[in-house]
Amino acid sequence: MNWPGLNGSDNNVSRHFLYWCSAVILFTCFSCKDKSPTIRPRVFHYNQVNYITSLDPAFAKTQNNVWAIDHLFNQLIDLNDSMRIIPEIAKSWDISEDGLTYRFNLRNDVLFHSDPCFGKENTRRVTAKDVVYSFNRLLDPDVNSPGSWIFRDKVDTLIPFQAIDDTTFIIHLKSAFSPLLQMLTMQYCSVLPEEAVLFYKNEIGKHPVGTGPFQLKKWIDRRGLFLSKNPTYYKPGLPLLEGIRISFIEDRNTAYLEFLKNEIDFFSGLQSGFALQLVTREGDLREDRKKQMKLIKGDFLNTEYIGINFKLLDKSNPLSDKRVRQALNFAIDRKTMLQLLKFGIGNPAVRGFIPKGLPVTNESTPDAYSFNVDSARQLLKLAGYENKNKFPELTIYTNKDYVDLITFVAKEWEEIGIPVKIDLVETATLREKMRLSELQLFRASWIADYPDEESFLNVFYSKNPAPPNYTRFSNAEYDRLYELAIRENNHEIRSKLYQQMNRIIIDEAPVIFLFYDQTAWFSQNQIINLKSNPLNIPKLEEVDENTN
Repeated sequence: MNWPGLNGSDNNVSRHFLYWCSAVILFTCFSCKDKSPTIRPRVFHYNQVNYITSLDPAFAKTQNNVWAIDHLFNQLIDLNDSMRIIPEIAKSWDISEDGLTYRFNLRNDVLFHSDPCFGKENTRRVTAKDVVYSFNRLLDPDVNSPGSWIFRDKVDTLIPFQAIDDTTFIIHLKSAFSPLLQMLTMQYCSVLPEEAVLFYKNEIGKHPVGTGPFQLKKWIDRRGLFLSKNPTYYKPGLPLLEGIRISFIEDRNTAYLEFLKNEIDFFSGLQSGFALQLVTREGDLREDRKKQMKLIKGDFLNTEYIGINFKLLDKSNPLSDKRVRQALNFAIDRKTMLQLLKFGIGNPAVRGFIPKGLPVTNESTPDAYSFNVDSARQLLKLAGYENKNKFPELTIYTNKDYVDLITFVAKEWEEIGIPVKIDLVETATLREKMRLSELQLFRASWIADYPDEESFLNVFYSKNPAPPNYTRFSNAEYDRLYELAIRENNHEIRSKLYQQMNRIIIDEAPVIFLFYDQTAWFSQNQIINLKSNPLNIPKLEEVDENTN
């Protein structure tokens, strides 16, 4: 790990950058008890292909924003690597029996980052009033946060949030909503001080004031973002790193070459241009790469699928028959598809819509749609489509990034006598047409906003608009179970309800299940304690560099 010079010929930027590096090194050196010279600071460098647009938690919508915001802020509660809820600013909590009141007991030793917004004091302790302010701000129409949905229509309209004293915070709900705790772990729900918003106003997105393990040191436009260790972090001995550098190299191949030169410590994901230089077709790290790097794979809460718009189906359409939809699911050799097109990264989606990483339901569900051409043909025969010439051509709409995958699916379907046409649509246009109900068959994905099965099952609740219900699926029994589940606080009972809902989706097949995604993280061998998680967010407070 190092602080290499920024790309480009801007001398002024380079001088600023070198000045900052010197400052960090000097600070580190003079902080040593023995005042002896030190080695260069341990700084973790990773690249973001997409530019960070804001460090304001109210706009933690995109992955590039979320990763940086997670380094800078804390929420009331967080998730461990197994997606279990753990304390953060809140040290404990309890939920009323009716599920309407959530009471949080806060730590009294969490300080905001040092910042001019606090005047001469430079910082102050976090209190329950800060949580009230932060959550009310998400609902403020003037802020127009994309995260307002977390609380909108869920919290009490008169007193949604309440600070009883400095360390007691309460949420009041209109009606019980069991996934609320999981939702509170989202970066939207980070705690920030009102002083910072009043001080920086519209520039708050460039001047984050949080409580996290790292704090903003410098942001040089599109050249790089630099975070330094928070010396007053409430967790003793953490973080282990002295800082984080985030660069913005837009070309993935260029970033990959920087990684090979050990100029970047970490990158995520594979590109077809260099994938086989790193991994085998089975998704394992090549033997000749193991001396330099590590591959960290893990479940990612993302289900890839082909959606069917029920609103556009009449009774004469073959897709209106669930036996046809089931046949389409049986006809795909997902394992081969993943090996050929995803380099073994991912798992076949054969157990419904809930991906791996939420094992309470997915792992308890048997394989439903393993590759079986005979079953596919038998179902088509029962549906009256034994004659190949009788089946009308299907058109699948997708973007260019998934054309190879959809081409594979199309060939599989053609093997059982179903003609297929592929129509390429620009990504934003595709999403808009899905929302407006203009496409009958479309490739899509659903990434969890929070680690609860409800985040996937709400996709098929008939009272939900698009998004999330792009298929316009409607099933009375499914809706009944969904409404029971979101009011149920007993984990075991709720899990059984989720399992029943998942079985309905498997049977009705409103989508063609493709695969459950996985993360593929690559790091230099000297990096230690970096662990993947199903939300694909690198948690860096315990990460370090092995200097031996």
